[in-house]
Amino acid sequence: MIAFLEGTLAEALPTQIVVNVQGVGYQVMIPVSSYERLPQPGSPVKILTHLAVREDAHILYGFFSSSERDLFRLLLHHVTGVGPKIALAVLSGLPVEMFKAAVVAGDIAAISKISGVGKKTAERIVLELKDKVGVAAEWEASSAKNAPSGADARLHDATLALISLGYKQVEAHKAIRRVQEISETQLTAEELIRQALKILS
Repeated sequence: MIAFLEGTLAEALPTQIVVNVQGVGYQVMIPVSSYERLPQPGSPVKILTHLAVREDAHILYGFFSSSERDLFRLLLHHVTGVGPKIALAVLSGLPVEMFKAAVVAGDIAAISKISGVGKKTAERIVLELKDKVGVAAEWEASSAKNAPSGADARLHDATLALISLGYKQVEAHKAIRRVQEISETQLTAEELIRQALKILS
């Protein structure tokens, strides 16, 4: 098992990167949440990894935090019908703490809005993760401590709204981030959506 890669970031796309480790380029699939935290290509980088072995390929998945990788593995190993593609979509669509809060609250609507998930898969995620002994209880205990700030909630709501309008997750994230960069004041979710739509149109 490859636990992490440390080297130079050779290429970076929203869904995958190439890490140069002593002359060997490793292609790593990543969620949008990790893409947003990448340094510039050519910079040193360390990324946690999960190796998925299939009959026709060995695929590396990469994460900037252990909480992202833990959630990825939890979804893979404990939710029926969830493979790496859907697990990555979950990480791209919701911050880890917000996803945990949604599972604890049984908020199927929030999870089903994630691109590529849908209502049936969201129901299965909530049901099967809640059934895992200690998982939901542990999340519930930590949720007050790790509750997302008001700003995080606004960004999340605005991004989900854009995704529900048919924009891709990567486009939505980029537009919201651009609005944040050019705005001098703290915007409401509605204002973020309006400004982002201007950028996207």
